[in-house]
Amino acid sequence: MTTALATGSDFRHVLRLAVPIVLANLTQPILGMVDTAIAGHFPAVDVLGGVAIGALMFTFVFWTFGFLRTSTTGLIAQAFGANDAADLSLSLWRALALAITLGVVIVIFQGPLIHQGTRLLTEDAGVLAQANLYCVARVWCAPFALANYAVLGYLLGMQRVRAALALQIIINVANVLAAVVLVYALSMGIAGIGAATALADAVGFVSGIGILWREGALARIPRLENLLETRALMRLLSLNVNLLGRTLCLLAVFAWFTRASGQISVAVLAANTVLLNFQTFMAYGLDGFAQACETLVGAAIGAADRLALKRWIKASTALAALVALGFVIVYWCFGARVIELLTDLPSVRAKAQAYLPFAALSPIISVWAFQLDGVFIGATRARDLLLAMILSSSSFALALVFLAPYGNVGLWLAFLTFMAARALCLAGFLPRLVRSVANPPATAA
Repeated sequence: MTTALATGSDFRHVLRLAVPIVLANLTQPILGMVDTAIAGHFPAVDVLGGVAIGALMFTFVFWTFGFLRTSTTGLIAQAFGANDAADLSLSLWRALALAITLGVVIVIFQGPLIHQGTRLLTEDAGVLAQANLYCVARVWCAPFALANYAVLGYLLGMQRVRAALALQIIINVANVLAAVVLVYALSMGIAGIGAATALADAVGFVSGIGILWREGALARIPRLENLLETRALMRLLSLNVNLLGRTLCLLAVFAWFTRASGQISVAVLAANTVLLNFQTFMAYGLDGFAQACETLVGAAIGAADRLALKRWIKASTALAALVALGFVIVYWCFGARVIELLTDLPSVRAKAQAYLPFAALSPIISVWAFQLDGVFIGATRARDLLLAMILSSSSFALALVFLAPYGNVGLWLAFLTFMAARALCLAGFLPRLVRSVANPPATAA
């Protein structure tokens, strides 16, 4: 008899998917670390500042278009679960076409984008000059970088997580090798750092297309009228617009948190910046389970299997909660030592350690929002995601109004309220999502 209870094999399958995704996620910061390490050995401090500003601007731009990965994963996973080869092919080609088009638009408007983007982050003339050199060299990778989101989304949707990990490793190795050659052998300076990152994205794109070609994903070239089918395009547009809105709300909350930190004091701003590294590292780990949930939920919905949907949600969430608890324990026991590694400034260390309990508790509060994000992304319920983000962002703003007199304690409580509200809102939408999925037909015992 079929059951909705998660089994041992379910947990093992989630781990087989999640662990490579976690490793792939943890390779992403390496690109920025390599750039920073090389820039840090130049004699002028402006170079390091220019790389920091340039890399931050591209992080913001590319993160804004992260919906290309999430929407592709959901659509591909559902087509995979439904065993619909035609829809698989069309979803992939549409995602690649949209990603490359958006990348070309970024290249075309690079002038005002770089000019305005860097000046929003710094007013120092020396740093701006170096940031401009970095950005002009790196911006040409935009079509490849965004297309890599589509490739990654396809691989995750097809549960080809080892191929996704291999692709991230290829990009990082190419970045290191290109940076060494361009900066040291060809003496290109900061422009060489930007060009190396761009070249790494191009190598990643070629490698990703190679993986897709080898697996036959690109063998079926769709007819133009099928690719531009109105209903499918409108669904893709609606999905991506809602996901974009969700991302912008999320960015606004983090920007607001940072701004509010600076309004309290410079020391608090520095301390909270250090503590947000705990949140970022935890997110990279827990996102692996959320992304595994995306592909499994999408496949279950594509197969119209409500029981499988429930099993995958339970299995992935249970494992994610255990990992989140592990983060809490590690942060609580060793967080002070990590802070000492991240900063030498006594005043910043003292402030960060004073507010460390909030960062240590964040994993067990945040994990439910991450997992439910995965459920709704896999289900391509982007409107629910956007609505939940609007409501939870509003709760953050409202909490700040009442908690402002409590300084940084109030700020952290407002942030944790935001994370809890994300989960509560999506949990309220979850029963309706589950009911919309049919039960599989009964099979004979």
